[in-house]
Amino acid sequence: MIRVRVEKGAVLPRYATEGAAGADVSAFLPSPITLLPGDYAAIPTGLYLEIPEGYEVQVRPRSGLALRDGITVLNAPGTIDSDYRGEVRVILINHSRKPFVIKNGDRIAQFVVARTPRLDFTEVMDLSSTDRGEGGFGSTGV
Repeated sequence: MIRVRVEKGAVLPRYATEGAAGADVSAFLPSPITLLPGDYAAIPTGLYLEIPEGYEVQVRPRSGLALRDGITVLNAPGTIDSDYRGEVRVILINHSRKPFVIKNGDRIAQFVVARTPRLDFTEVMDLSSTDRGEGGFGSTGV
């Protein structure tokens, strides 16, 4: 369970379908915001989360906004850590060629809950070998 403090008039995240991995998140705005092409802004949600230790909430784009309007989450996926208690704001960017208006209550992103195991980082002289080795960007083909 994630405890959520919701400002009056803000919308609690909701799963749109039974099989949805992400819960829709809505803008909480006193007036519309227009993102011009190439612009980005941190959009308030009116939500404050209490995430259990060992978990994070990832902020991800909504595919419909990306396909139809060229709007996406700039730092996708954004991470909300379990010890953060401030208002969640979603950094949106307009990759389209036309202005995009965000209104109060518009679904702007989705939250996906994920476990975050903490492992120790240990300095070593050598790493084990794999078939891939040091092959990086594009090394496995198209």
